[in-house]
Amino acid sequence: MGTIVFLGDSITDANRLFSENGLGFGYVNQIADKLHQANPAWEIINKGVDGFVAERLVHNLERDCITYQPDYVCILVGINDVGILMNTVTTEKERDYLLTDSIRSYHQLLFDLTNSTKAKIITLEPFIFPHPQEYANWIPWQQTLSRQIQKLSRNYGVTFIPLHDALNGQAEELGYDAITTDGIHLTEAGHQILADEIMKAWNLS
Repeated sequence: MGTIVFLGDSITDANRLFSENGLGFGYVNQIADKLHQANPAWEIINKGVDGFVAERLVHNLERDCITYQPDYVCILVGINDVGILMNTVTTEKERDYLLTDSIRSYHQLLFDLTNSTKAKIITLEPFIFPHPQEYANWIPWQQTLSRQIQKLSRNYGVTFIPLHDALNGQAEELGYDAITTDGIHLTEAGHQILADEIMKAWNLS
């Protein structure tokens, strides 16, 4: 048992402010349910915030994570970074600049976490579904960011969990509406895929 802090954007947030236990209605709550069945002493903390990008996680890291000195930290952030570069600028040069800035923030995030805690850290790959079709244009940028997150994770000795291909594979098999509500956010079944992967990576299942 121990303390787990989940950091991220709206996918992690999952309307946590409207949930009775403060954990939201997504993968964080699914993990908490399973862990608490085995041992109620687990402390599960959801600090996901709708709209957050990597830089915002860095800005709030002391308050939202380091202060708890958690045993485990899980990070899912990046798709809002991609959304900003796709929706606010038009040239490749501008998009490259914004992406580089996001990667720099992610680097700082892992540097601060590994130097200020002894937590076992997991990074989750940002993902997107080409449903609606307009999101297909995001995929090359999502893939570039994912490769950099994987590289940073490896450099810091952090576990990286690939999700984009697995989630899209399930969506192609079962239908996109079975896995995603809008091309970015997840259904209950989609959240369960994340929960299962995290539990497996931490050998908690």
